[in-house]
Amino acid sequence: MILEVCIESAESAIAAEAGGANRVELCDNLMEGGTTPSLGAVELTLKNVSIDVMMMIRPRGGDFLYTDLEYDIMMRDIQLAKELDVYGVVFGLLTPEGRIDKPRTAKLIEAARPLSVTVHRAFDMTIDPFEALEDLIELGVDRILTSGQEPSTEQGIELLAELVERAGDRIIILPGCGIEESNISDLVSRTGVKECHVTGKHQIPSLMKYTNPRVFMGVPDAPEYEKTVVDPQRIKALRAAAEA
Repeated sequence: MILEVCIESAESAIAAEAGGANRVELCDNLMEGGTTPSLGAVELTLKNVSIDVMMMIRPRGGDFLYTDLEYDIMMRDIQLAKELDVYGVVFGLLTPEGRIDKPRTAKLIEAARPLSVTVHRAFDMTIDPFEALEDLIELGVDRILTSGQEPSTEQGIELLAELVERAGDRIIILPGCGIEESNISDLVSRTGVKECHVTGKHQIPSLMKYTNPRVFMGVPDAPEYEKTVVDPQRIKALRAAAEA
């Protein structure tokens, strides 16, 4: 079982490796599903871990229909990812009709090689998952990150199983979203997946002595005085449950 841990800091990368992760997906802004991380975060993550590092290429939150300028930003970020020598990149582009944007995706894949390429949960926003599956296989994508087009993998487990069966050895189906120690074993046994995308996170209180409860820097009522990082013990537990 290959465990990929979704992270947003070098600190979490270190913790994920300590817990036995095989790979990390480095993002920024996970509250919006992940956006492109800073180059500094990528560089210091690579410096501090020996496991594979995937880099999210997503210029903003929201939908996956990008302007020409946003597309150019993605192309440039892929070039920078190659210069940093990451293991792979993660992106996804859709048409207004909810299908894979094949021409643009093909160009990003060409620019990314020889890096590994994952198409993220933009797949879950497609109108026809089986059409999208075949399109991505045709394009030569290495893996698809998906919750089975549902809010969590538990709810999407039937589609995940069918995707795995249809994909065969042509592409890797990487389930992600809502995978916990309590359900990963059932997910693996019912779908036959060989890789899982997990978080295994916990919250660490801030060391600030003075706090101002009236002001927030982002989403109202979001925790301002704690940070979310990977718990290595949870990664160990997830692996043990997956391999049981």
